[in-house]
Amino acid sequence: MSRISSCFSDLKARNRTALLPFITAGDPHPGVTVGLMHDMVDAGVDIIELGVPFSDPMADGPVIQRASERALEHHVSLHDVLGMVRQFREQNDRTPVILMGYLNPIEVMGYAEFARSAADAGVDGVLTVDIPPEESHDLIQALRSHSLDAIYLAAPTSHRHRLEMIAGAASGFIYYVSLKGVTGSANLVLDEVAAKLQEIRAVTDMPLGVGFGIKNAEMAAAMSRIADAVVVGSTLVSRIEANASEPDKIGAELKQLLQEMRAAIDAA
Repeated sequence: MSRISSCFSDLKARNRTALLPFITAGDPHPGVTVGLMHDMVDAGVDIIELGVPFSDPMADGPVIQRASERALEHHVSLHDVLGMVRQFREQNDRTPVILMGYLNPIEVMGYAEFARSAADAGVDGVLTVDIPPEESHDLIQALRSHSLDAIYLAAPTSHRHRLEMIAGAASGFIYYVSLKGVTGSANLVLDEVAAKLQEIRAVTDMPLGVGFGIKNAEMAAAMSRIADAVVVGSTLVSRIEANASEPDKIGAELKQLLQEMRAAIDAA
């Protein structure tokens, strides 16, 4: 059983919903990322999603796009991100880490080399936004050969056949994009999300995480009642951006918001 599956199994046994934050590796400076990962764990998160900076992050809104730009100003590469995970694992061998990114850096490294290097660094899952399941056979095989979970996105527009295809390719959990648009965009309609999650659960028993648009503790609590994981990204990255000139303050900022979310989710 993967670290991700074990985490969800443990949470289910304790009737808890996972809190899954996203930050971009290397934002605002490569030297702060590992410390922020530990700060988030201290705040009560269950899984960490670490963004691999990319020059054309098409699924991401302007907040996360700017985060990639800040990281790329420091020449943060996929190799650097794996090094950050490796450093995180020196103190934490329990919290699952997912890499979220785009296919180009993986193709440059090569599927087999990427999967081997990611597993050696301590990565648990990979979410590659711009490769659909029907084109993922070789990547999935490489990931599975190193016991890495392939995380896939489902969308409000995904029909049943598409959902079945996603469920057949995915492992660990399925990430439901709760709205049409990019990260950090429009407001959520909870009833619509709940209905779509029910539709997805008709084709899979994998845990379902929900992200895109969760901005505060109240929204996180509401989502936790219907999802297995609450994914929080743009609002955290906004706080990083606001404190980019004073990076020593970022950890406290993220911990405060995540602690509020953790308390609200647990109370819900």
